[in-house]
Amino acid sequence: VGLHNCGLRRPNYLLDTARCTLSFNSRHRKKHQDSRALWKHEAVQKYLETLSKEYQQVSHLLNADSINDFEQRTLQRRCADLSPIAAAFQEIKEAEKEVQELEAMCRELDNRDEKQLLELALEEKETLDKKINTLCRKLFQLLVPKEKYDRSHVILEVTAGRTTGGDICQQFTKEMFEMYQNYADYKCWTFDIVNYTPAEIGGLHHAAAHISGDDVYRHLKYEGGTHRVQRIPETGLSSRMQRIHTGTMSVIVLPQPEEVDVKVDPKDLRIDTFRAKGAGGQHVNKTDSAVRIVHLPTGLAVECQQERSQQMNKEIALRTLRAKLYQQIIEKQLSQEQSARKTQLGTRAQSERIRTYNFTQDRVTDHRISYDARNIKEILSGKEALDKLINRLLEFAEIEAVTEYLENLQALEGGGC
Repeated sequence: VGLHNCGLRRPNYLLDTARCTLSFNSRHRKKHQDSRALWKHEAVQKYLETLSKEYQQVSHLLNADSINDFEQRTLQRRCADLSPIAAAFQEIKEAEKEVQELEAMCRELDNRDEKQLLELALEEKETLDKKINTLCRKLFQLLVPKEKYDRSHVILEVTAGRTTGGDICQQFTKEMFEMYQNYADYKCWTFDIVNYTPAEIGGLHHAAAHISGDDVYRHLKYEGGTHRVQRIPETGLSSRMQRIHTGTMSVIVLPQPEEVDVKVDPKDLRIDTFRAKGAGGQHVNKTDSAVRIVHLPTGLAVECQQERSQQMNKEIALRTLRAKLYQQIIEKQLSQEQSARKTQLGTRAQSERIRTYNFTQDRVTDHRISYDARNIKEILSGKEALDKLINRLLEFAEIEAVTEYLENLQALEGGGC
């Protein structure tokens, strides 16, 4: 009894086909800004019912004596994929049934003016609502495919932009780099500085770090892009006149798989040594320990100046260069696969402003999801507030992926495919 012989139709499954992208500009997705709203969509319910029925069929077939070893392995893999989805789907339905019963009870208690019992019932309903929201998020995380590089370590680079009238770009770049350093500490990741080029007035021109830990790229992949700052400088004429200046800095996040198999011909490299700049120990400005490597065919250049040993700096710089060359391969693949849609991650478009930090209004705005967060200091501290913003982006991306998949599926069904 094979999969096709038994009449079991395997639908185009999200784990196999959907792509998690952030387009952030589709009008049709505004109504699905959270997992709970998307859960209520008729197409989602229909799709999950299909998967739930398939899980029951697969479980039934696994108990049949007539299947061969190959079919059994295929069914076991499919069952492993479907089991957590079916379980979460059923748990949400049961929780919603409890909510309906509580709502009926609340109406009855309200009519009888039983205030104390009504308050208890409302508290229980609120707890159940939170549980359903959490389960919906978990369900869509199961449906959305894990990106190939989600578990990878990353190379994170920050670069100050240019502005007229001062040093706010360099100062902001320093604050942003420290924010990601604190966030790495908050997430118990390892943050190793690879390059650090300070500005004369106390800010930062450019810096790079290697960040390793659990799911680093998954959490940082949507940080890449142009970040804008609006603030009144602390010194100078603008500070006395209370004039707001606008500046920018850019963030690049490169996934770095543990094994980066990129062949680099030594003949294609120009290696320069120079003295390190900035804070870094007694060896700074005394020995030519810093290393700059230029990949001549592509023009890519990397630097490392953090270690005392020139050889160690050279090894780190080579590793960073391989990651950048590997990223070019990834971007080429993405541009081929997603030529019809530019995504912020797919293009690494540094000209796209993704977020604004308005100090005068104490507000951080992520323009891709129209999300405002108050208390800039909390965001820049790199702890819970930043983690909340990043998770909001991840949730939105999951909703985008599910919505896009269902729209494509409906279009295919509507076309008779």
